[in-house]
Amino acid sequence: MRIGANGHSYDWISDWARIPDSASARAGWAHPGLAVNAASEIITFHQGDPTLLVFGPDGELRRTIETGLTEGHGITLTREGDTDFLWVADTGSKRLPQTDYGYQTGPVGGQVVKMTLDGRIALTLERPDLAIYREGRYQPTSVAVNEERFGGNGDVWVADGYGQSYVHRYSRFSKAGEYLGSINGEEGGGRFATPHAVWIDARRAEPELYVADRSNHRIQVYDVEGTFKRVVGADFLSSPSAFARDGDLLIVAELRARLAILDRDDRLVCYLGDNEAVCAKEGWPNMLNGSGVPIRTDRLEPGKFNSPHGIGADREGNLYVAEWLIGGRMTKLAKV
Repeated sequence: MRIGANGHSYDWISDWARIPDSASARAGWAHPGLAVNAASEIITFHQGDPTLLVFGPDGELRRTIETGLTEGHGITLTREGDTDFLWVADTGSKRLPQTDYGYQTGPVGGQVVKMTLDGRIALTLERPDLAIYREGRYQPTSVAVNEERFGGNGDVWVADGYGQSYVHRYSRFSKAGEYLGSINGEEGGGRFATPHAVWIDARRAEPELYVADRSNHRIQVYDVEGTFKRVVGADFLSSPSAFARDGDLLIVAELRARLAILDRDDRLVCYLGDNEAVCAKEGWPNMLNGSGVPIRTDRLEPGKFNSPHGIGADREGNLYVAEWLIGGRMTKLAKV
């Protein structure tokens, strides 16, 4: 099936990722991030197990990485010299089938880790010692790095999207990841509400920090020192949740059942797989059984998204989308 508009066409490849069939794969409520490395390997997180999955572009599972994390909610791939690292935002809680998909807190709680591609933890960023966390929870959802290889200063930005709706800044040059400060939207376009993802935009001469201000239905843009610059998409975005870059294009995963393609000037080019009507169905992104317990939905359709959550693009501009639902769904959009 082919989808797209305005000269941006993709072949929809359903059930692209060959995840081994297991009880945890069938029953786990997928809530993953996604990243693509230079070899066009796609890295995401298992629906139910504390495991990173690495796929080839053909969808074959190449290897797994045991993590001990509760959730690989946000996954960012970086390179320092000749070494690749994964930054993983672990929200510290997971919807479990044995509790009728109520959230259960993991043994460590919310955390951000930097790990090698074999799963060794190289750094854990400490939660900032701020008054908001004396009582409030910390549930980081995304990480962005202003990488030196792209002319950046190495700073690390962490979105506490499910906790206090702050975005924190750390220095990579401190051995322990020194905390440098925070933004919360009040210095910009208004207080963040679920800043679900952060991303460094290196398309222009001066890099910028994009914040997916999801529950406010917009993106807020800052410079890399944390100074507010502008609001993007308040008139055409519903639920920005993750970012990927394809050349000069920005691809935005919207949880409410679509992707949005933006040009270099932050203008909407088109939507992909738009299916927002499904979000009004009872139990979305799943269905409910007779007892009101979530079960996997039977509303999934080729060419239409249900709940895009993690997204990545390879060097050819192919898109990979991981969705938020019981049993998960991984789709490849092959660029035409």
